[in-house]
Amino acid sequence: MTLDQILVIIGGLGLSFWVAWYFWFSEKKAVKVRASDGGWQEAVIKVKGGYTPDVLIFEAGKPIKLNFIREETAACTEEVIFPDFNKKATLTPFRTIPVELQIDKTGEYGFQCGMGMVRGKIIIE
Repeated sequence: MTLDQILVIIGGLGLSFWVAWYFWFSEKKAVKVRASDGGWQEAVIKVKGGYTPDVLIFEAGKPIKLNFIREETAACTEEVIFPDFNKKATLTPFRTIPVELQIDKTGEYGFQCGMGMVRGKIIIE
């Protein structure tokens, strides 16, 4: 094996480990959402190659409104699905689409794009 081949293999392995860490093992920062004067817990989620923020913390028993702003036209993110609640919404590009939820039970609930590639999480405390 030549030196060039060894360097390419080492570089490829390093890049593979970095991708695995970034997508599966890196710690994601959660955003704690407070209730407004009207009682709603409201968050804005930007959709562009992923959800930002992708981990949100809410208080149990108070209504939740997630305002999705899709800043792309990729087919993957045209739909958001909440499998635990049997709820989904179509996200129109460059528009704000509200999704309202009422969650009384504490726990972690996922949401994802229609293809299951882009994911987020709601934590109810």
